[in-house]
Amino acid sequence: MVITSPHNSRIKGIVRLRKRRERDLTGAFIIEGAREVQRAAAAGIDLTALYLQTGTSAPPGVETDIVDVTPEVFSKISARQGPDGVLATARVWDLGLVDLAVPATGLVLVAAGIEKPGNLGAMLRTADAAGVDAVVLADPVCDLFGPNVVRASQGSLFSVQIGAGTSAQVQTWLETTGLAIFPTSPSATAAHWEPDYRSGSAIVIGSEDTGLSGDWLGTGTPIRIPMVGTADSLNASVAAGVVLYAAVAARSG
Repeated sequence: MVITSPHNSRIKGIVRLRKRRERDLTGAFIIEGAREVQRAAAAGIDLTALYLQTGTSAPPGVETDIVDVTPEVFSKISARQGPDGVLATARVWDLGLVDLAVPATGLVLVAAGIEKPGNLGAMLRTADAAGVDAVVLADPVCDLFGPNVVRASQGSLFSVQIGAGTSAQVQTWLETTGLAIFPTSPSATAAHWEPDYRSGSAIVIGSEDTGLSGDWLGTGTPIRIPMVGTADSLNASVAAGVVLYAAVAARSG
């Protein structure tokens, strides 16, 4: 089967999935790029269809309905500059906290109220690289399954356990799991390298504009990343990387 018209109903359906409302309505989302699609397949994500620009091969290990499309049609469904001709649609999955398997000695990243999709995707990638046991979204603002999050995560969306809930629900889950909580704040006394992260630990990073709410700062042991130059803050994904790798170093020593 080769789709030659950008007005085809299936193509129009894919384009609509760029909107959060359509993703919420259908329970589907877009994965673009051979690497990302292959990682999703390897992780057992439910791929509903694979769309290939004519002349493009399917990534290894991907088994689903394959549809070839012309270059004109692929440019219609692609949201990337310089696409590689591979795009899949997939089913979203449940983000329930009760489904997360995290040991009492685990390392968790909590992303609280993150607003920018690119930052959330980069945080997932960083967390994956650091080997966290889970990423938890507290009071999520941007859609985890949006194209910009998927792209920025570079496939890490499919490699780490992810849960979501309100801040109150997440705090209760952390306490039940037995993890020590380390919320980040520029006004904290302890530097980010000072805590003992060798037991179960949850690093909490707040939104880019407002940081963490008082509900978070009143829990656990607040930590700060010292600012030496004139900058007074870091990008949320950079802050996550700084603290996570301090925790990784402490747990490896």
